[in-house]
Amino acid sequence: MRVGLNGSIYIAPKGTTAPSDLDTAWPAGWADLGYLSDDGVSLEYSTDVQDINAWQSLSPVRRVLTSVDMTLGFTAIELKTATMRLYFPGATMTDVSGTVHKLDIPAAPGPDERAIGLEWIDGAIKNRMIIPRGEITDRGAITIGRSDAVGLEMTLSAYASSAPEIATWLSNDPAWAAAG
Repeated sequence: MRVGLNGSIYIAPKGTTAPSDLDTAWPAGWADLGYLSDDGVSLEYSTDVQDINAWQSLSPVRRVLTSVDMTLGFTAIELKTATMRLYFPGATMTDVSGTVHKLDIPAAPGPDERAIGLEWIDGAIKNRMIIPRGEITDRGAITIGRSDAVGLEMTLSAYASSAPEIATWLSNDPAWAAAG
Protein backbone atom coordinates (compact mmCIF):
# COMPACT_ATOMS: atom_id res chain seq x y z
CA MET A 1 0.00 0.00 0.00
CA ARG A 2 1.33 3.42 -0.95
CA VAL A 3 0.30 6.94 -0.03
CA GLY A 4 1.34 10.30 -1.40
CA LEU A 5 2.81 11.88 1.73
CA ASN A 6 4.24 14.87 -0.08
CA GLY A 7 4.66 16.02 -3.63
CA SER A 8 4.88 18.76 -6.20
CA ILE A 9 3.66 19.67 -9.66
CA TYR A 10 6.12 21.25 -12.05
CA ILE A 11 5.40 23.01 -15.33
CA ALA A 12 7.69 24.04 -18.16
CA PRO A 13 7.42 25.20 -21.74
CA LYS A 14 6.49 22.35 -24.07
CA GLY A 15 9.70 20.68 -25.27
CA THR A 16 11.69 21.34 -22.08
CA THR A 17 13.86 18.37 -21.13
CA ALA A 18 12.64 16.53 -18.05
CA PRO A 19 14.70 14.36 -15.69
CA SER A 20 14.97 10.79 -16.95
CA ASP A 21 15.59 9.31 -13.50
CA LEU A 22 14.46 9.81 -9.90
CA ASP A 23 17.61 11.50 -8.56
CA THR A 24 18.27 14.33 -11.01
CA ALA A 25 16.93 17.70 -9.90
CA TRP A 26 14.32 19.33 -12.10
CA PRO A 27 16.39 21.38 -14.57
CA ALA A 28 16.12 25.07 -15.41
CA GLY A 29 12.83 25.93 -17.06
CA TRP A 30 10.70 23.82 -14.71
CA ALA A 31 8.65 25.84 -12.19
CA ASP A 32 7.29 24.27 -8.99
CA LEU A 33 3.65 25.30 -8.53
CA GLY A 34 4.17 25.37 -4.77
CA TYR A 35 1.54 24.48 -2.22
CA LEU A 36 -1.42 22.40 -3.35
CA SER A 37 -4.56 21.75 -1.31
CA ASP A 38 -4.43 18.79 1.06
CA ASP A 39 -6.61 16.85 -1.40
CA GLY A 40 -3.39 16.26 -3.36
CA VAL A 41 -3.60 15.35 -7.03
CA SER A 42 -6.17 13.13 -8.73
CA LEU A 43 -5.01 11.13 -11.73
CA GLU A 44 -7.62 9.73 -14.08
CA TYR A 45 -6.97 7.42 -17.00
CA SER A 46 -9.78 6.15 -19.18
CA THR A 47 -10.25 4.42 -22.50
CA ASP A 48 -13.19 4.24 -24.87
CA VAL A 49 -13.91 1.33 -27.18
CA GLN A 50 -16.23 0.80 -30.09
CA ASP A 51 -17.99 -2.57 -30.20
CA ILE A 52 -18.04 -4.37 -33.53
CA ASN A 53 -21.20 -6.45 -33.68
CA ALA A 54 -22.12 -9.25 -36.05
CA TRP A 55 -25.51 -10.38 -37.19
CA GLN A 56 -24.70 -13.90 -36.01
CA SER A 57 -23.78 -12.95 -32.42
CA LEU A 58 -25.51 -11.21 -29.51
CA SER A 59 -22.17 -10.15 -28.03
CA PRO A 60 -19.50 -8.07 -29.76
CA VAL A 61 -17.08 -10.00 -31.95
CA ARG A 62 -14.40 -7.37 -31.50
CA ARG A 63 -13.69 -4.15 -29.63
CA VAL A 64 -11.63 -1.35 -31.13
CA LEU A 65 -9.90 1.20 -28.90
CA THR A 66 -11.12 4.63 -30.01
CA SER A 67 -9.66 7.02 -27.42
CA VAL A 68 -7.45 7.36 -24.36
CA ASP A 69 -7.86 10.18 -21.85
CA MET A 70 -5.50 11.07 -19.00
CA THR A 71 -6.07 14.00 -16.64
CA LEU A 72 -4.55 15.41 -13.47
CA GLY A 73 -6.76 17.39 -11.11
CA PHE A 74 -5.39 19.63 -8.37
CA THR A 75 -5.95 22.89 -6.54
CA ALA A 76 -3.01 25.29 -6.28
CA ILE A 77 -3.21 27.33 -3.09
CA GLU A 78 -0.03 29.33 -3.62
CA LEU A 79 -0.92 32.35 -5.73
CA LYS A 80 2.29 33.13 -7.58
CA THR A 81 3.17 33.98 -11.16
CA ALA A 82 3.44 30.33 -12.30
CA THR A 83 0.03 29.33 -10.90
CA MET A 84 -1.77 32.49 -11.97
CA ARG A 85 -0.46 32.24 -15.55
CA LEU A 86 -1.41 28.55 -15.66
CA TYR A 87 -4.97 29.26 -14.48
CA PHE A 88 -5.33 32.27 -16.80
CA PRO A 89 -3.73 31.16 -20.12
CA GLY A 90 -1.90 33.88 -22.00
CA ALA A 91 -1.93 36.20 -18.98
CA THR A 92 1.04 38.49 -18.44
CA MET A 93 2.46 39.55 -15.09
CA THR A 94 4.24 42.88 -14.83
CA ASP A 95 5.65 44.92 -11.96
CA VAL A 96 3.90 48.27 -11.75
CA SER A 97 6.19 49.39 -8.93
CA GLY A 98 8.41 47.71 -6.36
CA THR A 99 5.41 46.43 -4.41
CA VAL A 100 2.54 46.44 -6.92
CA HIS A 101 2.19 43.73 -9.56
CA LYS A 102 -0.37 43.47 -12.34
CA LEU A 103 -1.88 40.41 -14.02
CA ASP A 104 -3.42 41.14 -17.42
CA ILE A 105 -5.93 38.43 -18.33
CA PRO A 106 -6.62 38.15 -22.08
CA ALA A 107 -10.19 38.19 -23.35
CA ALA A 108 -9.47 35.49 -25.95
CA PRO A 109 -6.58 33.25 -24.86
CA GLY A 110 -5.00 30.86 -27.32
CA PRO A 111 -3.74 27.33 -26.69
CA ASP A 112 -1.38 27.03 -23.73
CA GLU A 113 0.38 23.66 -23.99
CA ARG A 114 3.01 22.89 -21.37
CA ALA A 115 5.23 20.07 -20.18
CA ILE A 116 4.08 18.79 -16.79
CA GLY A 117 5.90 16.92 -14.05
CA LEU A 118 4.31 15.31 -11.02
CA GLU A 119 6.50 14.06 -8.19
CA TRP A 120 5.43 12.42 -4.93
CA ILE A 121 7.03 10.42 -2.15
CA ASP A 122 6.07 7.80 0.42
CA GLY A 123 9.07 7.37 2.73
CA ALA A 124 11.90 6.03 0.57
CA ILE A 125 9.57 5.39 -2.39
CA LYS A 126 9.69 8.14 -4.99
CA ASN A 127 7.54 8.56 -8.09
CA ARG A 128 7.77 10.94 -11.02
CA MET A 129 5.32 11.28 -13.86
CA ILE A 130 6.30 13.28 -16.92
CA ILE A 131 3.65 14.50 -19.37
CA PRO A 132 5.46 16.06 -22.37
CA ARG A 133 2.32 17.82 -23.68
CA GLY A 134 -0.76 18.96 -21.88
CA GLU A 135 -2.83 21.96 -20.95
CA ILE A 136 -5.43 23.09 -18.47
CA THR A 137 -8.80 22.16 -19.94
CA ASP A 138 -11.06 22.80 -16.96
CA ARG A 139 -11.00 25.36 -14.16
CA GLY A 140 -13.05 25.49 -10.98
CA ALA A 141 -14.37 28.65 -9.37
CA ILE A 142 -11.96 30.72 -7.30
CA THR A 143 -13.51 31.03 -3.87
CA ILE A 144 -12.33 33.86 -1.66
CA GLY A 145 -13.45 33.46 1.93
CA ARG A 146 -12.46 33.69 5.55
CA SER A 147 -12.04 30.02 6.42
CA ASP A 148 -10.24 28.46 3.43
CA ALA A 149 -7.20 29.23 1.35
CA VAL A 150 -7.87 30.87 -1.99
CA GLY A 151 -7.43 28.05 -4.49
CA LEU A 152 -7.03 27.70 -8.21
CA GLU A 153 -8.76 24.42 -9.08
CA MET A 154 -7.50 23.01 -12.37
CA THR A 155 -7.77 19.90 -14.51
CA LEU A 156 -4.90 19.22 -16.85
CA SER A 157 -5.41 17.03 -19.93
CA ALA A 158 -2.46 15.07 -21.31
CA TYR A 159 -1.95 14.96 -25.08
CA ALA A 160 -0.03 12.42 -27.13
CA SER A 161 3.43 13.62 -28.07
CA SER A 162 5.65 12.55 -30.96
CA ALA A 163 6.46 9.40 -28.98
CA PRO A 164 3.86 6.67 -28.61
CA GLU A 165 3.47 7.47 -24.89
CA ILE A 166 1.07 9.98 -23.38
CA ALA A 167 3.14 10.03 -20.16
CA THR A 168 6.08 8.32 -18.47
CA TRP A 169 5.89 7.18 -14.83
CA LEU A 170 9.12 6.46 -12.97
CA SER A 171 9.20 4.74 -9.56
CA ASN A 172 11.72 3.06 -7.27
CA ASP A 173 8.98 0.94 -5.70
CA PRO A 174 10.35 -2.63 -5.44
CA ALA A 175 6.87 -4.00 -6.18
CA TRP A 176 7.28 -2.56 -9.68
CA ALA A 177 10.15 -4.89 -10.63
CA ALA A 178 9.60 -5.96 -14.24
CA ALA A 179 10.27 -9.61 -13.31
CA GLY A 180 7.54 -9.47 -10.61
